[in-house]
Amino acid sequence: MNDNTMQPVKNRIVALDALRGFALLGIAMANFPEFSLWTFLDGETQRGMASGGLDTIVRSLQYMLIDGKFYTIFSVLFGIGFYIIISHAMQRGANGFRFFLRRMLWLLAIGVAHLMLLWSGDILALYAAIGLLLPLFRNCEPKTLLRWSAAFFLLPIIIEIWRTLSGIDPSTLLYNAWWSVANSYGITEENFAAWLRDANGYGDVHAFLMQGAVERMWEFVSGQRYFKVLALFLLGYYIGRQKIFANLDTNAGLLSKVTKIGFAIGIPLSAVYTWSAMQGQPWGAIFHSAIYTLSVYPLGAAYMAAFCLLYLRHKDGAIWKALAYPGRMALSCYIMQSVIGILLFYGIGFGYGTSVGLTMTEIIAVVVFGVEVACCAIWLRWFNFGVLEWIWRMLTYGKWMRMRKE
Repeated sequence: MNDNTMQPVKNRIVALDALRGFALLGIAMANFPEFSLWTFLDGETQRGMASGGLDTIVRSLQYMLIDGKFYTIFSVLFGIGFYIIISHAMQRGANGFRFFLRRMLWLLAIGVAHLMLLWSGDILALYAAIGLLLPLFRNCEPKTLLRWSAAFFLLPIIIEIWRTLSGIDPSTLLYNAWWSVANSYGITEENFAAWLRDANGYGDVHAFLMQGAVERMWEFVSGQRYFKVLALFLLGYYIGRQKIFANLDTNAGLLSKVTKIGFAIGIPLSAVYTWSAMQGQPWGAIFHSAIYTLSVYPLGAAYMAAFCLLYLRHKDGAIWKALAYPGRMALSCYIMQSVIGILLFYGIGFGYGTSVGLTMTEIIAVVVFGVEVACCAIWLRWFNFGVLEWIWRMLTYGKWMRMRKE
């Protein structure tokens, strides 16, 4: 095999990079309430904070407009990326699936390291594990891909119905294991929220991460997250194969339909989902699971389609270039958000955890993203890749790559 078959993709689609950057903003706003430890506080403590009243409104808006929508975008982009990697590799006569599998295995290693060393809310390990399944669908016809995607979207609802009617919860063992590990480190429900704020050293943080890793596994199983992610991956793969993003102009009509239908369905049902979440799922887990699926994914699709339509109408806008900078360094920016969250809110940093309300937390998340945009813009003036992207590419392709621009 000659060196030409080992080259990574060089021709980037600006709209995809910008959309990935936009998704990073939403992910920061979804994750920082956990970094600030606000999510871990009980409801009475949250309402008793100086911004408690405003925080309740912000929490409602977060459920309605942010929760699940941006991981939806990121997951679909992952599926599109799978198609791009495979198609470009095959055009060069390379074994694209071998490269993709190697890429996923290294991403799995990065995700596990992130989960065990920095933050219990990692999504990379799950993405890599589910990504390893994508080659199984490589020969499916486009309509078959959509059918599989729809089936995996509906499967969590079916499982929730079975779990409710049978009284059997497959995640119970993981839940018990989580608290068993937590208690072995002295972490209890009483000190859970303040543990990271009061951490005297990295050893305390690492103890929390150990139990947090088990908690994360419980969250994946109890929420059937793996089926949802696979559904989105397959949808993204379908979009890639249909070359919708490669030909946005010719697909403007489709994008307009998705925008209108997505908002028409997603906004009112997201309001219902918000009510259910804020009220503690008063109509039961089955209803909540169903309304999540029927609200989050249409609205996430509407975000993507509307974003692309705006891009088509204002291609010269500076906003696309600004968002594309972190979009090109998504892995580095995602990990950096964890590092910044630790420094701001944990006891081994400034220790602001549990003292910052949700409103201020979201403002901080937006500021952090703004700093990332500026840093990425400066970095990419001189370098071809982000640091983690550079390492990941070299591990994937098994060769040295020039970091600094000529």
